[in-house]
Amino acid sequence: MPELRSAFFISDRTGITAESLGQTLLTQFDSLAFKRETIPFIDTVEKAQALAERLHKVAEEDHLKPLVFTSIINPAVRRALHIDDAIMVDFFDAFIGQLEQELGQQASLTVGKAHGMVNEAQYDHRIEAVNFSLNHDDGIKLKDLDEADVILVGVSRSGKTPTCLYLALQYGIRAANYPLTPDDLSSPTLPKMLLPFRNKIFGLTIDPARLHHIRSERKPDSKYASLDNCRREVNEAESIFRHHAISFISTTHKSIEEIASTIMHKATLNRRF
Repeated sequence: MPELRSAFFISDRTGITAESLGQTLLTQFDSLAFKRETIPFIDTVEKAQALAERLHKVAEEDHLKPLVFTSIINPAVRRALHIDDAIMVDFFDAFIGQLEQELGQQASLTVGKAHGMVNEAQYDHRIEAVNFSLNHDDGIKLKDLDEADVILVGVSRSGKTPTCLYLALQYGIRAANYPLTPDDLSSPTLPKMLLPFRNKIFGLTIDPARLHHIRSERKPDSKYASLDNCRREVNEAESIFRHHAISFISTTHKSIEEIASTIMHKATLNRRF
């Protein structure tokens, strides 16, 4: 087991930006192991100084400099956090100056613009999209499907629900989903209630062995989870997609982020905020 290297993602707000960018960089070092911690709301010099002391102690205990990824806007707070005992990756220091020079304008240095509720109308739209996806999850509500931006269709446990919620949260997309049941799969055509919305449908499929594993965790030793049944359902679902010329992708080896991004691209959807 390789020695763990401490990695901190530090921000004056939620920490989402520092964590996302920092994690992306660390994925390029997959032979190493990291002990990760996200620390949000470091928004005063006093908090930064206290955290700097902690980082100093971590360096002493680990006998290695911790990796520190920061997205702190206030220059005084950033300076208070910088210590020689840590490897600092400061995203604002790295890019803001270059952008100011190119754009000919000083950055506003306003905290919370990336993940705060800066625009109430846009925020409300995102919440409405989330509520729409929750109300139209697993075919619970078939009314108002004409208001959907996309309708994800696939067999049970192929990734429809988490993808819909991610599309709503990250892009403001009104995403509904419908699970293809054994009754639906007995016919080579789409369920009757979906036919009027065929142009909004995007299919999700999955490797039968992976589906068998997922379903077995939920209902072990059941017909629902059997490998033969998984093969049959996946094959019949893909036949329906091909019969109606519906675009579909496999979720087997894709993260929710990759699935959502692929759908946005292939379905030519536009971010709503």
